[in-house]
Amino acid sequence: MTTTQDLPELLYIYDAYCGWCYGMSPVIQRVAQEYAGRITIGILSGGMITQEEVGPIGDTWEYITTSLRQVEQVTGVQFGEAYKQLGQAGTYVQNSEPPARALHAFRQLDPEGRAAAFAHDVQIALFERGEDLNAVATYEVFVQPYGIKADEFRRVYEQPGTATAVQQEFAAVSRIGVQGFPTSILRVGSQGYVLSRGYQPYDAFAQGLEQALQQAAEA
Repeated sequence: MTTTQDLPELLYIYDAYCGWCYGMSPVIQRVAQEYAGRITIGILSGGMITQEEVGPIGDTWEYITTSLRQVEQVTGVQFGEAYKQLGQAGTYVQNSEPPARALHAFRQLDPEGRAAAFAHDVQIALFERGEDLNAVATYEVFVQPYGIKADEFRRVYEQPGTATAVQQEFAAVSRIGVQGFPTSILRVGSQGYVLSRGYQPYDAFAQGLEQALQQAAEA
């Protein structure tokens, strides 16, 4: 019997604050359903907003609003009024590290490999409901339907080792050479196949995935 360790892995590299990743997320959710049993899905946080880039959303809101319109037109997702009000107020601090900590903590506590679904929840919390991704309490609400206790999640989230692991994750993404988000890579053994840089609709993405799987099988 084939185990999940033997299956090809779709490595989805995203950032919680990436609007195009929010547009790509429904595609990844569908891939997870359609390709269940054929591939596994791993997800890495890219660290789009870190260090000196961390700051109030108002500093870049004019640029963001232009991008939002493009994302909505191309992908069909909608950004919620609560998020737009957050941006217009301008004081909310964007920082990729806290949601990356949340994703890492979730991976440690979830044995079923549902990190892509959790990452989708994180983006809905921000881009639809305008919730605070800097607060651990935000995540505690939606880890519980996954069977994870809020206090256990907080414990792992706040561990010093989680902060270290997140920095290593950001560094690993940088070493891969990822220059933008989302990026999707199929890993089969020691081979890697770049499937997409940026958004792709499902049909185009699935076609590329099928081709990569076939190429890997013939290698």
